Order: sequence, then structure tokens, then C-alpha cells
Amino acid sequence: MSVPAPASLDRWGDRLPRRLGLWSAVAVVVGSTIGSGIFRTPASIAQRVDDVPLFLLSWVLGGAVTLCGALTYAELAAMFPRSGGIYVFIREAFGPLPAFLFGWGELLIIRPGAYGAISITSSAYTLRVLGVDPAATVVTLAGQTVRAEQVLAAGFVVVVAVVNYVGIHRAAILQNVSTALKVGALTALVLLGFALSGAHGLGARAMLAQRAPVGLSPFLLAMVAILWAYDGWGDLAFVGGEVRDPERNLPRAMFIGTGSVVALYLAANLVYLRLIPIQQMKGAELVAADVARMLLGGAGLVAVSAAVAVSTFGTLNGSMMTAPRIFFAMAEDGVFPQAIARVDPRTGAPTGAIVLAGCLGALFVLVRKFTELADQFIIGIWPFYALAVAAVFVLRRRLPTVERRYRTWGYPVVPALFLLGALFVLGNYLVSEPLLFWLDVGVILLGIPVYVAWRWAAARRGPGSPLTRR
Repeated sequence: MSVPAPASLDRWGDRLPRRLGLWSAVAVVVGSTIGSGIFRTPASIAQRVDDVPLFLLSWVLGGAVTLCGALTYAELAAMFPRSGGIYVFIREAFGPLPAFLFGWGELLIIRPGAYGAISITSSAYTLRVLGVDPAATVVTLAGQTVRAEQVLAAGFVVVVAVVNYVGIHRAAILQNVSTALKVGALTALVLLGFALSGAHGLGARAMLAQRAPVGLSPFLLAMVAILWAYDGWGDLAFVGGEVRDPERNLPRAMFIGTGSVVALYLAANLVYLRLIPIQQMKGAELVAADVARMLLGGAGLVAVSAAVAVSTFGTLNGSMMTAPRIFFAMAEDGVFPQAIARVDPRTGAPTGAIVLAGCLGALFVLVRKFTELADQFIIGIWPFYALAVAAVFVLRRRLPTVERRYRTWGYPVVPALFLLGALFVLGNYLVSEPLLFWLDVGVILLGIPVYVAWRWAAARRGPGSPLTRR
């Protein structure tokens, strides 16, 4: 289905207005990354890696893989500062079919999983602040019993969709405010932890002396949880078409945002380990709340629960800012319906894509659990992360003379290290969760006949279709 030619395109070929400055772009990176992970994954990691030096090493390695990805994505984002991010990178390097499969996976697996996992966490801690037990409170919808946290989570998805519908400027304001609050809360916890933990905390030598044997498989499973906590570092590329001076600001925002998150996560884990022995951490599902209670008393639990709720709501907003741009870019290419390419002439928001993303996110959160949603996200996204990073190698050979305002630092070692990390993540999932792995892969591969059908329909419409022009 053809998309009408836009009234005006910028010099990068994008028709969405560029309204995000450097610090708004940094807020997208930080806000999309800091969510539930740093507050709830340390317990699950300690259950698999109960050796403190290896526990800390796993966070360092996760941060290193994340930085390798950000350093590589920065080159691609500066080359193709357009809406769509990974979709555009894969399309330019490998062609329209792999790019379509990424968008198909985003539509049915990746983004609904992210919206669901993030919004459920935000709603659960919102209910906890209000004194409601999220696990024990249920409501009835259409004759079906649904947990209250799922209903509230669906409402959160709708709220952030509405905010983004009225324009990215308002969404950016919400993102900047929520990012400032979440970074401030986590930083305050870290500073208080270092300042007040001396009296009853462990010294560095005693902390590092907590050793235990750890196998390779548990260590790699812990890495998966850590990479979930770090995820969001690449989301800025999805709104590359709305960043001002993108060739300069996109790489800088990725460096500043990702580096800040890695440093803050490592500091937070050092505070956790100073105050809570790693064997006790295994049962501390909300370790940050336990630390806050030790430092601040009963008010600490409420404060941290509120911080988690705000943090994850901001992450949800960041995800809603970025993901609809994938569907918008696909509709611009003619492989999704024309309605998804609709741009509001007043606000410049891709409203059709936002409505689609909001509806799917609200639906999935009502029918799946947190762990199912998080797992489907990781398995769905990491093959395409790897493919996008591999695009740097392909484009360096295919387009050697194209101007690159930024080149990946440490090339080819840095992107190769990221690909090695992706191989370990996916290989470990294949061994530990084969049914879920192949289910996700099967859904993605179902996109092939859908793509063939779109090609056939485009050929019948004639050479004016965007798809047939590619």
C-alpha cells in the first residue's frame, strides 16, 4: 500500500520534525535503560552466582558488552540518522527481508514483551506504595480473573501512548523529568549507602571474601538477567530521525547515557553487597528496598518502592517514544499498512504507529506473566542486535568511501566482542529454554510468508509502491 509523498523531507530523508536536543537524547538512553533491572535482578543473579568477585565481574562484563554495542551503534546512527534504528541498519546492510523480520518480531514478540514486563513492574510497586498487595488483589474482566497489577499495567501503557500521541515534545518532557527522578533516587541510595554503611556494613576485604564455586551455565544465565537490566542502550537510534544535529548528538548521547548507566549500576551493586551478604541477597527480591530499610528505617521501603514505580514508568515512556518509529519506518517502506505511516500535521507524531503499539502492549500485559514477557523480549531482540552490529562490517566493505562523522572506537575488536556476547546469550537460551527459544524463532520466521504476500501485493499495485522502489 503506497504512502503519499511527504510535503518535506530533511537532508537525511526523514519527515518527522527534529525536536530532541543532546540532553533529551541522553535522557532517552538513560530513561529507557534504568528500569526494574537494577532494583530486582540482583537477587536472581545472586541465586546463580553466589561468589562476590564473580557477581561483580558479571556486572562488569554485562556493562562491557553494552558499551561495545553502544560504541558500534553510534557509527550506524550517525550514518543513518533516520526513524527506525535497527530496522534501517539491517535494511541498508542486508536488504528488506531481514529488516522486515525484525519489524515483524518487534510487532509480535519484542515490543509487547518489553511493554508488559516494564509496566507490570511499575504497577506492582505503585500498588505497594498505596498499601495494596499486587499479588493477592484480582479483578474480573469479561468473565476472566486478572490480577490488579496487570489491569493497572495496561492502563499505564495506554497513558504513555496518549502522552506520545500528542507529540514527542511532551513525551520528552515526561522522559526528562522521570529520568531526573530515577537517577536522583538511585544516586541518593548509592551515596547514602557509602556514607552510612560504615557502622554495620561489610568492609571491602570481608565483602570480597564471600566465595563459592560457580559453573559456566549459571554464570551465563546470570548474564542474561544483567543484559535485561542494561537493555535500552540502543533505543535512541529508533528516534534518530527526531534528534537535532544527529551526526554529532547521536554518538555523544549514546556514550554519555550508556557510560553513566554502567557506572551507576556498578556503584549500586557495591552498596548492596556492603550491606547485605550475598547468601541473604538470594532471598531479597527487592534488594534496594532492604538496603533503604537498613539505612532509613520503615520509610525507606516506601521511598524505594515509589522510586521503582517512577523509574519503570519512565522506562515505559521511553520505550513508547522509540518503538513506534520502527513501525512508522516500515509503513514508509510500504511493508505495513499506510495508516501506520500517518503523521499528525500539528504535533509531528507518528500517531498511527503509536496507536498500534499501545493496543498491542495493553493486550499482552493482560494475558502474560512478567517472566514470560521478559524472556520473550530477550530471545526476540538479541538476534537482531547481533545482525545490526554485524552491519558495521558489511557497510565498511560495501560503502568504504561514505563519510563517517564517527567511526566505531576499537574496530573491529569492539563489534566482534559484542557479537561474541550475543552468541553466548543466545546459545545459553537455546540450551536452557529450548521450547521458548524455538517458539520465538518460529513466530519470527512466520514473517517470511507475510513479507512475500506484501511483495506480491506491491507488484500488483505497480512501480509507485514504496516497496517496489527498493
